[in-house]
Amino acid sequence: MTASKSNGNPPPPDPAAFVELREEMVEQQIARRGIVSPRVLEAMRGVPRHLFVPQHAIGAAYTDQPLPIGEGQTISQPFMVAAMTEALQLRPTDRVLEIGAGCGYQAAVLAVLAARVYTIERNAALAASAAQRLRELGYSNVEVHAGDGTLGWPPAAPFDAILVTAAAPGVPPPLVDQLGAGGRLVIPVGAANVQELIRLTRAGTELTRESLYDCRFVPLVGEHGWEK
Repeated sequence: MTASKSNGNPPPPDPAAFVELREEMVEQQIARRGIVSPRVLEAMRGVPRHLFVPQHAIGAAYTDQPLPIGEGQTISQPFMVAAMTEALQLRPTDRVLEIGAGCGYQAAVLAVLAARVYTIERNAALAASAAQRLRELGYSNVEVHAGDGTLGWPPAAPFDAILVTAAAPGVPPPLVDQLGAGGRLVIPVGAANVQELIRLTRAGTELTRESLYDCRFVPLVGEHGWEK
């Protein structure tokens, strides 16, 4: 399934109260904790997180916490979304692969910063709802596919940046293979209950590894992840 074109409808109105809540979120939860990229901060101010959470959770949409989105999955806390996005060091011309579309929020943030976003979601129901939501909100440079994210998306490889939004026991080899020259791969790696967010950067045939944050994500399920 693909969300590659806007349906032509304008996005829903964005009440001033939500604009103010996003500004407060950026200042108190994100910038104050060390995120400095002006482009990332502006993207976080602009993407309406309340439209990516279930109706019953809208009141908590801009709080500094992950929220359940159904199917046993969550939307990451705003700080972690911003931190992972900043770690990708995106340029406007970049092509990005996201593993774990979830509700589509992270893909929307990436879409503001990059030329093209491909996002893979294992759960078909979540993939379908994310595709519809992104399409309705006008994020026309995003493609949503249902499948095993640990295999990446070979038809569109190589990628300038790859972001994995679930925790893996190790770095999936197919994702490394699909990373282009100078590409950055950001992924949480570790045990099921605690992980380390790392960044791999390709320089020729070599990969450099950096440790960024301690973190905790839902498991990455697939051929090169955790068993279902």
